Amino acid sequence: MLALFNIVLPVFIVIGAGYSAVRGGLLSREYANGLMKFATNFAVPCLLFSAISRLDLGASFDPRFLASFYVGATVSFILTALTARHLLKHSSDEAVVIGFAALFGNTLLLGLAIVERAYGAATMQLAFVIISIHAPFCYLVGIITMEFVRASGKPIAGTLLTTLKTVLSNALMIAIMLGFFVNLTGLPLPGPFWAAIEMVSRAALPVALFGLGGALAQYGLRGKLRDVTVISVSKLLIHPGITWLLATQVFDLPTDFTRAAVMIAAMAPGANVYIFASMYNRAQKTIATSVIITTAISILSASAWLAFLGT
Repeated sequence: MLALFNIVLPVFIVIGAGYSAVRGGLLSREYANGLMKFATNFAVPCLLFSAISRLDLGASFDPRFLASFYVGATVSFILTALTARHLLKHSSDEAVVIGFAALFGNTLLLGLAIVERAYGAATMQLAFVIISIHAPFCYLVGIITMEFVRASGKPIAGTLLTTLKTVLSNALMIAIMLGFFVNLTGLPLPGPFWAAIEMVSRAALPVALFGLGGALAQYGLRGKLRDVTVISVSKLLIHPGITWLLATQVFDLPTDFTRAAVMIAAMAPGANVYIFASMYNRAQKTIATSVIITTAISILSASAWLAFLGT
């Protein structure tokens, strides 16, 4: 178990360094936000483009693999939203936001870093398959559900069109689409271009993790403990648990596929959940607190899942 903990711990040490730098005044919030913008708008898109453009789509895009992850995510979302509505007595729109925290995990920053350290580049390539459709899937599920429960009279089609434009203009989505284009067309690109892409890609995960720590330092802890507990259990236990059951007991996936799906499912909620909460001005304090606490808890939970899955 100690060896597995050592796989996970460096990832959170980098996050903790960013958190401490901002909280201690060594790094301003503006610089921390700048690091996150560099990571999410430049470095991570380069990493995604490089990985997807070279991905063996025939071997990796297994519908059973994607179903294991996304059925688990959807069930976790529904259960958490219903719990928030009927047991925790939140309003319907707040319940959707809380459910969204159990749907949208930090697959990109935490997930890739832990999978790479635990299982290597080959399994990380499988993680890219999940990540390539993660944001559009989660946002569409969240927005459709929110607009349905609000029943505000605003046409859902117009909302979806606006969301689609926003998603497609995102740097990460542009990188994913370009990666698929190069992969499917076999477009030859010059060596110096690939060398530059690789240089920036190598900075992606460490810079993103450090910047994530700085971003977490700005949230503060003001949410209700019972809400945070429900989100933590759903995201760190129920989602990966359902994914494991489907991958092993229903679809009988190869070990590498199962490990990639479960570990990506076991990641804490990401900053996109806070963005979603802010879009509707609902439950921001709860979500901000949940992001911090579940990220801290996932040091132990990710180690436990690694031990369960084997390395």
